[in-house]
Amino acid sequence: MTFKINIKLLLLFTIITICFSCTEKKKALKKKEETKVGSVYTMQPYENNLPDLKSSEKKRLQQTIENFYNKKYIPNDFSGSILVAKNGHIIYENYRGMSNFEEKKAISSETPLHIASLSKVLTANAIFLLIDSKKITLDQKVNTILDDFPYPEITIRTLLNHRSGLRNYSYFTDKKIIWNQKDTLQNKDLIPVINKNNVNLEYKTDTHFAYCNTNYAFLALIIEKITKMDYRTAMKKLIFEPLGMKNTFVFDYKKGTKNNSQSYKGNKIKYAYNYLDGIYGDKNIYSTPRDLLKFDMATYNNSFLNKKLLAEVYKGYSYESKGTRNYGLGIRMLEWEDGKKMFYHNGWWHGSTAAYIKLKDEKATLICISNKYTRCTYKLKLLSSLFGDYPFEIKSKEEGLE
Repeated sequence: MTFKINIKLLLLFTIITICFSCTEKKKALKKKEETKVGSVYTMQPYENNLPDLKSSEKKRLQQTIENFYNKKYIPNDFSGSILVAKNGHIIYENYRGMSNFEEKKAISSETPLHIASLSKVLTANAIFLLIDSKKITLDQKVNTILDDFPYPEITIRTLLNHRSGLRNYSYFTDKKIIWNQKDTLQNKDLIPVINKNNVNLEYKTDTHFAYCNTNYAFLALIIEKITKMDYRTAMKKLIFEPLGMKNTFVFDYKKGTKNNSQSYKGNKIKYAYNYLDGIYGDKNIYSTPRDLLKFDMATYNNSFLNKKLLAEVYKGYSYESKGTRNYGLGIRMLEWEDGKKMFYHNGWWHGSTAAYIKLKDEKATLICISNKYTRCTYKLKLLSSLFGDYPFEIKSKEEGLE
């Protein structure tokens, strides 16, 4: 008799769970339909309130991180910003140095700094929104989107995971016979330059991994072609505005550089802008740790992307060489034999360096941005051991992730 009752209760619980799940899916779908720009889904702020740490635990972590910061960053005369959060709640943040040393403009929580290749993470997510909106497909050939694109085997996926075989644009436009460096190179120039000079692939598409900025310059062009908006506007409408990233923008070389945070060598000599500063998608986004935290948390929304696409984002694609390092779609990753993964992306452009670490299992976010060249930015990974079973020690002398 008890067994029959338990079976009935189990069936009732299963039915209720299924109904609840279906209701939640319908709500998520409705939410996505309501938050579109034209016919393209936009990112939305994280909709759940996750618990904050207990005050005693937070205080312990703050003290540990503060000691780490004082030991690793202060001696390097760090100029920039750092933030560590759990469940979207900020545990620790620090801002020091100058966005402009000549004019003595101090860096604060609202000071946008150049995030260099962290821009790739944001560009990739704009592409995911287009895929999720059924405007393009992950394995669509690029030459079906961009006119005169000369490489028939390259797909959107192989741009995202750096397996396209493309040459880095900075390696073939540095020759005067190919490009006059007095002129600022722009994304729209890449296809004409490649075709005019018969620039071949560096290797056959999808045979191995090779990190290449050109991939993301073309992804930016795809965003423009599909949305019928320039990249700056598309990123603003699809990601920055919906998430309330008020201090995030795409750099516009044509509007001048005076009001932007400057970039410096380690000895505080300012970097001059050059002919490559007009390319976007792979770089040229300015942001703050607080804004990037909003972005990171938004990726945990049930309504963010369909599960199939999300699974494609966070898996490794390149196993030609043994080791823990790999690359997903728009995100670097470390994979260990026990199945543990850590997702991250670093950046470096002129004197600006940046690090973003996403601990998915623990919902912890670590962000560091510097506008005066230093490699201590990349030591941020050592703090991951505070949140999970990651093989790093705070006392380690490692310089960090490449």
